[in-house]
Amino acid sequence: MHQTDSGPAADAPARRPAPPTGLSPSRAGDFLTCPLLYRLRVIDKLPEPPSPAATRGTVVHAVLERLFDSPAAERTHERALGLLRPQWERLLGERPELAGLFPDDPDGAALTGWLADAEKLIGQWFRLEDPTRLHPVERELYVETALESGLLLRGYIDRVDVAPSGEVRLVDYKTGRAPSRDFEGKAMFQMKFYALVVWRWKGVIPKRLQLVYLGGGGDVVTYDPDEADLRAVERKLLALWERISHAVATGDFPATRNRLCGWCDHQRSCPEFGGTTPPYPLPLAVPPARTPEPDPLADQMNNQMSEES
Repeated sequence: MHQTDSGPAADAPARRPAPPTGLSPSRAGDFLTCPLLYRLRVIDKLPEPPSPAATRGTVVHAVLERLFDSPAAERTHERALGLLRPQWERLLGERPELAGLFPDDPDGAALTGWLADAEKLIGQWFRLEDPTRLHPVERELYVETALESGLLLRGYIDRVDVAPSGEVRLVDYKTGRAPSRDFEGKAMFQMKFYALVVWRWKGVIPKRLQLVYLGGGGDVVTYDPDEADLRAVERKLLALWERISHAVATGDFPATRNRLCGWCDHQRSCPEFGGTTPPYPLPLAVPPARTPEPDPLADQMNNQMSEES
């Protein structure tokens, strides 16, 4: 699933710091990967420059979404490719800063190559799924629900399919390559998160969760959740929210070195790289010296959502 709630664009107006109001899968992953990254994105709202890979993913998602506007018989590979440049131009019109992805490209060769890579991802999707046989009831569906505790869960589901028998399938497109089985947990936990939201929102447990990987050789990974799975996810999210709430109250968001540090846009604000963390922008509710009790559920969740290769 593309990132829809990441930091603002590099030259977008700065947003005022504010405490978090809920959880999405991506922000939950940020905190588990590095609490300081979570703080800089969610509370400080520091800007992040757009990346070619993430922007390509956004455009490919838009093409796959718009393709289903056409009648089933017209959902061809050629039509999908025809949507690619218009979707890029639409996105560029909405976010002019994306022109900075190709600053030194007088003949358009860099843009052409970037679009060609997007075409390969679209072609891979047609090898994995047949859109003429799919009839999604929702695309890019925003979902939101509040648990009994008051914790708000939210996010976007790429596609929702409903069989004639009423069984629900949640589908997410990934423009990267499929991870090894040792690292499938993070991506599938994201899908379980959405299954929990749908269950608590609509009272229906999705029959199937499906990840469609368009990078590398392409792959489709599925999982059929049950009530016990979703109750376990709920407990882990509540434990995680307790950790986040404590960090918000104390201002204690430690930096954690991990395999993604080399791609982080916030090294200048990270003490692990000699940077200076900006002053904490929210009032402290309790003394910073106070620390939370160990939480085995949260530790288990951290292991499950370890970085995807």
